[in-house]
Amino acid sequence: MKPLFLAATLAAALFTLPTLSVAATPEKPECVAPAKPGGGFDLTCRIIQTGMLEAKTLEAPMQVTFMPGGIGAVAYNLFNTTRTDDPNAVVAFSSGSLLNIATGKYGEWTEKDARWIATAGTDYGAVIVKADSPYKDLKGLMDALKADPSSVIVGAGGSVGSQDWMKAALLIKAVDADPKKMRYVAFDGGGESIAALLGGNIGVYTGDLAEMAAHLEAGTMRVLAVMHSDRLPAPFDKIPTAKEQGYDVQWAIIRGYYMGKKASDEAYNAWVELFKKSFESDAFNKVVKDKGLFELKLTGKEMEDYVMQDVAKLRTLATDMGLIEVKK
Repeated sequence: MKPLFLAATLAAALFTLPTLSVAATPEKPECVAPAKPGGGFDLTCRIIQTGMLEAKTLEAPMQVTFMPGGIGAVAYNLFNTTRTDDPNAVVAFSSGSLLNIATGKYGEWTEKDARWIATAGTDYGAVIVKADSPYKDLKGLMDALKADPSSVIVGAGGSVGSQDWMKAALLIKAVDADPKKMRYVAFDGGGESIAALLGGNIGVYTGDLAEMAAHLEAGTMRVLAVMHSDRLPAPFDKIPTAKEQGYDVQWAIIRGYYMGKKASDEAYNAWVELFKKSFESDAFNKVVKDKGLFELKLTGKEMEDYVMQDVAKLRTLATDMGLIEVKK
């Protein structure tokens, strides 16, 4: 009986080994963009929809779903209630999402109420105007803001206290003006903001550089400054930084993906492995570059640690800007 028992045990072990070592890929992959079409969340989802297809790391085609509302709040709430253990769906997020979490705009949910999977890359804030804007350079705009912060209508994809508002507030603080006097119009995402800028409803859009790639080629908009310490590589190398123009205003934007906090380890690890394999693909990396993002490859535990540390830093900044009331 012993040889038969050992043979049966060995056979069972060999049979179950592949299941234990290889995580299953999502059967119906979906990327949720928590805004209307256009803008940064849409771009973030398109990166993996196209990139993983071209890298051949994903077996099934990916669906992109739009879920606008509260600059990500509706999606974050849904994935903490109804779809908290969905193994197939990931949700796009940015540093703006993390800022909203830090300032309590996602209600009771905190940074611990999601499973942070991976990054798509990083981006940088940009000061954007129409091609025929009277502001030909950053100094002209900053002089106007210093003289009267309410003289310029600034618009972006987020309410007061959001990431895009923070970029504008930092610009105004750089000329010793009061951000509270700024005329700011909030939109639900970058797509609406760009439409408002091109339609002449706002004068300045404090958006993200990656969103501008196609528009710069079309010649419809002009970037006055990039919010980074150094000039970026082509095709953005001709755009001056705010710092080199005398205003040390910097804002980096991480873009990435999360899933519901009750997603199984198997589902979470499957997505993590998909990103690790995709990061090794030239085809995937080309899509990231073509979309205007810059390389930042974080997955799994490293991704989780980054988010926890970044939200802590953003809480401190938000407190300094008066967005969070200090309890005495």
